[in-house]
Amino acid sequence: MRKGRMISIWLLAILVFACLAYAAEVRFPQTNAGKRAELYLNAFNSNNENDMRTYLEQNVSPPKLKERSIEERMTVYRQLKSDLTTLTPVKILKESPDAIKLVVRSAKDTWLELSFEFEKDEPNKLLGIRIMLLPEPPDLNAPTTPLTEEEMLKELEIYLDGMSKEDKFSGVVLLAKEEKPIFSKAYGLASQEYYVPNRVDTRFNLGSINKYLTRIAIEQLEGKSALKLDDPIGKYLPDYPNNEAKEKVTIKQLLDMASGIGDFFGEKYQATPKDRIRNLSDYLLLFGDEPLLFEPGTSHQYSNGGYIVLGLIVEKASGQTYFDYVRDHIYKIAGMENTSHLMADVPTVNVASGYTENWDGSEHNNEPRRNNMYTRPARGSSAGGGYSTVDDLFRLVAALKANRLSAPKVSEEINGSGIAIAGGALGINSQVEINPQTGYTIIVMSNYDPPTAGTVARQIDSLLERLK
Repeated sequence: MRKGRMISIWLLAILVFACLAYAAEVRFPQTNAGKRAELYLNAFNSNNENDMRTYLEQNVSPPKLKERSIEERMTVYRQLKSDLTTLTPVKILKESPDAIKLVVRSAKDTWLELSFEFEKDEPNKLLGIRIMLLPEPPDLNAPTTPLTEEEMLKELEIYLDGMSKEDKFSGVVLLAKEEKPIFSKAYGLASQEYYVPNRVDTRFNLGSINKYLTRIAIEQLEGKSALKLDDPIGKYLPDYPNNEAKEKVTIKQLLDMASGIGDFFGEKYQATPKDRIRNLSDYLLLFGDEPLLFEPGTSHQYSNGGYIVLGLIVEKASGQTYFDYVRDHIYKIAGMENTSHLMADVPTVNVASGYTENWDGSEHNNEPRRNNMYTRPARGSSAGGGYSTVDDLFRLVAALKANRLSAPKVSEEINGSGIAIAGGALGINSQVEINPQTGYTIIVMSNYDPPTAGTVARQIDSLLERLK
């Protein structure tokens, strides 16, 4: 849930036009896709906003421009330029007429994987760029020998066994092909205090994956005309403590992390006994009266607070508590019987405790992990902190693919470009990746610190890339 510790799918959608710096040693293929990728690099490296604007106008698929305007994309571009400075292409991992995947390194010495996606038919205009923050420098000399699916699964099991034995992974992994799981296995301990092993049906903290569920709830209510995305939050929350936010911030800006509303993590959160944080209104007290960080719509910044506000709007628009709404309109419909917002102090069976090496803000790699009980609120929220299982998350995927949740925009995204959503905090890390092109779904849930789940998911991606 903490800022900087996760990447959620809708955030990946916002970060659809990443910045890259051209490196002569990386040669792009002379296909429409390759040329468009190289043109993008040139536009970015010119440091001239007009060049980037022209590129977007001429190279992005028209339907995508309807979904997100040039001005919205330019706002994201400016933010990325400021945050990342430059990205140097290091290695092209995959190339085809409609996709190019490469590893890049930022000027700030962070590593990312960028996947350019283009239209399948000529002229192969750009659909977007998916960005995956890599938890560590990639092994650029990793094996590339083609594998059968059976060989790939054996390699995966060897890798996970090793990670578990070295105490680098504790959790559950599910890998599915189309609608059928082909690998599901648990590792490590749900309770180190009582030596209780994780099971494939153990419930783990979702972290910020709950934001994705909140996004689904908002789309459902929009479809019922219970709200409009352009409405200001004051229409639903007339008592919101910040008058400027109440009048200026729209629901859409909250969804896009463009509201200027900040985080609830901070001094107030640290000073508040966690047993007093049980309802969305309890979270609002931690940030609601704070000034906006920027003029709404002019920038993007990760905002847990914004998704608390969205949850409160769900309550007002639906007439139910947020927890009851997602239970009735998402979990029940998708068949997610083991998903809910659990109370930390109510005994519940088969729930993984979280264990962290970062309990005081610094790394303790050579010391025993500590239980994260003092860092978590008594109950999660619309911004994160619910609990689920790998099977329930796979049921969610199936329901969205079939558009059974009355969220057609989200379903179209999953069936079209796919998603990668994640959540993480101290002793919490979960990740879901859906690739409609390959048909594979990856779900990793862990009760260790980020980027544990992301590291495992990245390894699975690497193995899948080697399939014959």
